[in-house]
Amino acid sequence: MENRIALIGIIVENLESSNKINNVLHEFGKFIVGRMGMPYREKGISIISVIVDAPNDIISTMTGRLGNIGGVSVNTQYTKYGR
Repeated sequence: MENRIALIGIIVENLESSNKINNVLHEFGKFIVGRMGMPYREKGISIISVIVDAPNDIISTMTGRLGNIGGVSVNTQYTKYGR
C-alpha cells in the first residue's frame, strides 16, 4: 500500500486528555515524522501539529482514535501525492 504524507492538527480543549493523546501518538510513533505542541494558556487549550508518512488506513485509524478522545478535535490535511 502506498504511503501518504499528512499533517494532522489536534486541538485539545480538555487538558486531562493529554495522556490518552500521547498514548495514541506513541503507538503510531514509527509513522510520525515530526510533532509540535503549543499551549495556548490564555484560552486554556493546546494545539498539536503532527506530520506523518504512512498508508492511508494507518492515518485514518490514528486520527479516528484521536478523535474519539473526549475534548479533542482532529483534522487531517493530505498531500496530493504519495511517495
